[in-house]
Amino acid sequence: MAAVAIALSFFVIIVAVAVSAGFRSSIREGLAAMTGDVSIVPYVSSQEDQVPMPRNLPSRERLLALEGVRSIEPVVLRAGIVKNGDIVHGVLVKGIQRPDSSMSVSIPRRLSAITGLGIGDPLTIYFIGEKVRVRKFTITAFHESVLEVDDNLLVYANLEDMQRLNGWTADQVSGLNLTLKDASPQKLAETAQAVGELLLTSGHPEEEALYVSSSAQKYPQIFDWLGLLDYNVLILLILMTVVAAFNMVSGLLIMVLRNIPLVGTLKTLGMTDRAIGGVFVRSGARAALKGMLAGNALALLFCLIQGTTHLIPLDPANYFVSWVPVQVSLPGILLADAAAFGGILLLIWIPTRVIARIDPAQTVKAD
Repeated sequence: MAAVAIALSFFVIIVAVAVSAGFRSSIREGLAAMTGDVSIVPYVSSQEDQVPMPRNLPSRERLLALEGVRSIEPVVLRAGIVKNGDIVHGVLVKGIQRPDSSMSVSIPRRLSAITGLGIGDPLTIYFIGEKVRVRKFTITAFHESVLEVDDNLLVYANLEDMQRLNGWTADQVSGLNLTLKDASPQKLAETAQAVGELLLTSGHPEEEALYVSSSAQKYPQIFDWLGLLDYNVLILLILMTVVAAFNMVSGLLIMVLRNIPLVGTLKTLGMTDRAIGGVFVRSGARAALKGMLAGNALALLFCLIQGTTHLIPLDPANYFVSWVPVQVSLPGILLADAAAFGGILLLIWIPTRVIARIDPAQTVKAD
């Protein structure tokens, strides 16, 4: 029973770690898709009447050489309105370098559900500015959109199509999105500061007039929520470790009490209390290890099923994603296993203190 309780505890621990990692990864990838980990834009810019900036900055190679910067992507962003019959819905159209043909777009599945449009259907988008511009695109793909709430529906179009829409040249874009290898809040802040200092001191007037920001600056409430989630996972890990250890301590104490005559006999033969306690601790450790392995196996199976089928849904208005995301991080799982197993081993020494109170004369005599 103690091993079963430990298996359930480790199952909860591993699932909690995987879900926490999944939330961090999914939400940060969603933010990076919308704004980049770090974005560079002109100081004066709006989605209706944008001010273009150079696509190839003089300091581009120096930016790529910064520690942690993986890539730089040019983008053109425009707010638009999608209309299909009586259905009207706002979207954000992001022009990126895509392999698809001209005037093709990829839309989120939620937008498809709202408008009833599918692959191969035409998509009419109205762009509002000094004058209304209408473009008819063809839907060639769907994508799963993280942060899939009604006011964050992101449509991917070809960069060249959006440049022509704005009347820009091939070297003019709305901004540059930098993708980082490490998207932790601290690294985002450090990289944004380094990029800003590099552009400000580059000596090029067109770079000094650019504004640098990170996704953590634009969405601080989301990163605060992720930090709170990590804190909750830590508390859950401690509670489950205590529960597992309590069950193991109870099982080991019962084992000691049931073997009082054996303990008395071993003491009579000369074994010390510590040596006898080690026998029971090793037995308890084997049971805990079996429970840990069983819990890990069940948790990994659950993560595999949830990751492939999205079996458990969520309300994106409250959780930013439409399903429970899971990400199996081997270092995170090993760290959680080691911490929980180490805590259990420390606590199961408690019932062995009973051994010191056992009088071999009384127990052997009674036997």
